[in-house]
Amino acid sequence: MSSTSSRLKESPVGEPFSVMIKPAGRRCNLACDYCYYSKGAAASGKSSLRMDDKTLEILIRQYIEASPGPDVNFVWHGGEPTLAGLDFFRMAVKLQRRRLPEGFSCRNNIQTNGVLLDDEWCDFLAEENFDVGLSVDGTDFIHDLHRKDFSGFGSYERVIQAAERLRIRGIKPDLLCTVTSDSAEQPLNVYRALRDLGFGWIQFIPVVSRSPSGGLTSFSVDAQSYGDFLIAVFDEWSQNDLGLTDVQLFAETIRVWSGGTAGLCWMSAVCGRALIVEINGDIYSCDHYAYDSHKIGNITDKNIGDIINQPFQRAFGENKQNSLPEQCRRCEWLAVCNGGCPKDRFILSEDGEPGLNALCGGLKRFFAHARPAAEIIERFIKEKKSPAVIMSALKEYRKNIWKNIGRNDPCPCGSGRKAKRCCWNTRT
Repeated sequence: MSSTSSRLKESPVGEPFSVMIKPAGRRCNLACDYCYYSKGAAASGKSSLRMDDKTLEILIRQYIEASPGPDVNFVWHGGEPTLAGLDFFRMAVKLQRRRLPEGFSCRNNIQTNGVLLDDEWCDFLAEENFDVGLSVDGTDFIHDLHRKDFSGFGSYERVIQAAERLRIRGIKPDLLCTVTSDSAEQPLNVYRALRDLGFGWIQFIPVVSRSPSGGLTSFSVDAQSYGDFLIAVFDEWSQNDLGLTDVQLFAETIRVWSGGTAGLCWMSAVCGRALIVEINGDIYSCDHYAYDSHKIGNITDKNIGDIINQPFQRAFGENKQNSLPEQCRRCEWLAVCNGGCPKDRFILSEDGEPGLNALCGGLKRFFAHARPAAEIIERFIKEKKSPAVIMSALKEYRKNIWKNIGRNDPCPCGSGRKAKRCCWNTRT
């Protein structure tokens, strides 16, 4: 057994936590107009091209030693992490192997825009069993509307080429899709474009960004549009794609309603267990709080296993629950939403309290709409019914709720709008 193994067995480790590593800092080869990180993140390591070898080695050692194991998960993020270079990642996996104790294993996840994923990159990712999160904003038009390079050219075709290279090597990337004011207008086109790529896992990430005046930016999705988007996609998914495609939010919601625990931090009662390590080793409370006010140390002079349990960081995570407005505390959907991400909690509640999630109205409509279908899915899964049987039952359920509903009647989704102005075209 290595000396590292001995130290791990002798050293107490706390509850699990995750680390999102920014090996190239804010550097990116795209100029996405909705990117919060390039505009507002900490400027640490601004002149560096990548994390230096010493910082990388300290990070890997500390994180492995602080992990309860047996699985240690490294998440490489950005900016664009591939800008750190392939040799950097070769060194990273070499250091991981050197530091892993007997019985432990490392899992690496890289979240990338895909532009640099040529054959050599994809060979490496396959050989080292990397999980890949690939940013694809649905259709080519919507994607290229926001995800341009610095010359103003869209990136969709390059991303799809990267996806095919990954597919050839047996890698099925998670598709990461933002929901903007534009994509929210085309929910089925966006969803079907992602589904038809055939990778089986989709994450929808709402863009919520405040303008200088305090409202939403033009590209941000509002609550009404986000609710419409989720409802349309949920109906399409639940009636046609069960067993073939998973949508993260839907899977997490059904898990909670089935008595499980959400894996998404924004759905959890408390947060603060997902640290950010910047290019120079600076550590921040959260990816959305990479500001000086939330810098909690640097791995070159403090141990990351101690930093995660600092009172400041504990308070940061518990504040998610402690700062809930009364409207949230009495909400029937609290157990599945828990107020959402703190970064989005900047509007007034119906009682005039600050701290309500900007997407609250849309999420409430989605949960109310999805709950009956989710109950059918839960029950049939417990009865070990096939996806085909479940989808057939859901189609019958949908048929029944639309029975005797006319174009000018209130939409059964609960939006308060007339059916013809809402879900009329998705009723079958």
